[in-house]
Amino acid sequence: MSCGPDAGVLLERALPRHAAQRGIDLSIVSAGWTRWASATFTGARHDLLLTATPSPALDAWIADLPEAEFALRGHLVADLTVESRTRVGDRVELKIGVLTVEER
Repeated sequence: MSCGPDAGVLLERALPRHAAQRGIDLSIVSAGWTRWASATFTGARHDLLLTATPSPALDAWIADLPEAEFALRGHLVADLTVESRTRVGDRVELKIGVLTVEER
């Protein structure tokens, strides 16, 4: 029995919504995750490739992204890093890594 969307799906919904609030049209090109656990927490490591049109709003969003708050039911974003930012034609590609942990 499913308890609803997993952290990956919630993250894939939250990122474009968060960007749209800043006037950015963000697309997810690819997304994947692997299970992760420590002695006290369980969760997942997510790798996402995003694309957007270059703009000052995008630059500000990228700068603020590691500190952004995301509401992911049953999960917390423990860490978010912008791993790379590349200009490809008239778009910017971002590779981000996210660690989510399950709330208990």
